[in-house]
Amino acid sequence: RKSAMRIMCEEQRHGWQMAYVLCNYFGDHGIREAQKLLERNSSANPIRGEEDRPRLLGSFNEPIDHWLDFFMFTHFIDRDGKFQLKMLSTSSFKPLAASMGPMLKEESFHLGTGANGIRRIVTQGVIPCALIQKYVNKWVSTGLDLFGVDESTSAQWAYVYGIKGRYDEREADEPADRDHLNEASRMLYFEELNKEMERINARRKEGEPALFIPSDKFNRSVGKFQGKRHDLKGNPFEGNDKEWEQYLDEALPNDEDEAQLKEYFKEEWIQYREWKD
Repeated sequence: RKSAMRIMCEEQRHGWQMAYVLCNYFGDHGIREAQKLLERNSSANPIRGEEDRPRLLGSFNEPIDHWLDFFMFTHFIDRDGKFQLKMLSTSSFKPLAASMGPMLKEESFHLGTGANGIRRIVTQGVIPCALIQKYVNKWVSTGLDLFGVDESTSAQWAYVYGIKGRYDEREADEPADRDHLNEASRMLYFEELNKEMERINARRKEGEPALFIPSDKFNRSVGKFQGKRHDLKGNPFEGNDKEWEQYLDEALPNDEDEAQLKEYFKEEWIQYREWKD
């Protein structure tokens, strides 16, 4: 709970920090944009018929109903945040670049909380890996969507004007492929997720199936795979609409899974860890 409270406070601070940059460097227009930024409501999801100022990016409108969702969000979505912040840390607009250091330090704690939380759940072995996998499937696709559209001209111009660099800008030897900037960052993110999953799988109890990162084609809402039907392994889905809905019900958390999870939460479902101040 202390970790959750710290993360919520720091994420709010990130919003205020960006509002400060907007207000101080972009005049009246910046003030209006900062106001709109601070008015957005993460619980307002147009998919559920809620139109009152939702967040712009899908992941931030997804409900976080319990601790497993919380750890998944901080592991997968805050990891995307690390990528975005590092890309902005090379910005030629100094006030923006200078804001990234403190935010990256805080983001490291957020995604570390998620990774450690999932490892502790898997180590404890109360919640079956087959059930955990469905929540991995849910959150990975939204994390991949956060990198934006493919062949993005916005990303290209942001790079040309020095607003936003590549994730590995300081380390890269090759010139940037300006036509595929979002794709390159997304692939680095995807590779990192797979490496992290190897560490998580090392904690599995004997007999539990290995967790895996689903294909970057599965259940996508942004990019070239948007709206296309691929299974968890990336193969084209050949069934009809009804069969596709049934497949998604089996691959993603459903009401039955949520009810089952609540029962597991009544047990010692996560490895105990002493809090260190």
